[in-house]
Amino acid sequence: MKNWLFLAIAIVSETVATSALKSSEGFSRLAPSVLVVLGYALAFYFLSLTLKVIPVGIAYAVWSGVGIVLITAVGWFMFGQKLDMPAFLGMALIIAGVIVMNVFSVSKQY
Repeated sequence: MKNWLFLAIAIVSETVATSALKSSEGFSRLAPSVLVVLGYALAFYFLSLTLKVIPVGIAYAVWSGVGIVLITAVGWFMFGQKLDMPAFLGMALIIAGVIVMNVFSVSKQY
């Protein structure tokens, strides 16, 4: 179970880093730029711990799928990004794909 916690930490760290990347304005602002570097370092560290147990394909599918949904939510709430019905449908399909992989795939056995 701790491996899934490590993956969750990696995903949240990556989401924070990506959000700060927009705020860094091309690495011209110090505080957001530092947050980008630290966030990605933390994300990759915890992802590497996750990959000791969870297969890379499963871990990356969860990482990217949940990351896409989270960063889209951040863009919507923090940066005023507009989302339409196809965007919501696409995110629902991404989430469905991650669930299908984790519930039905035999490749997730570890």
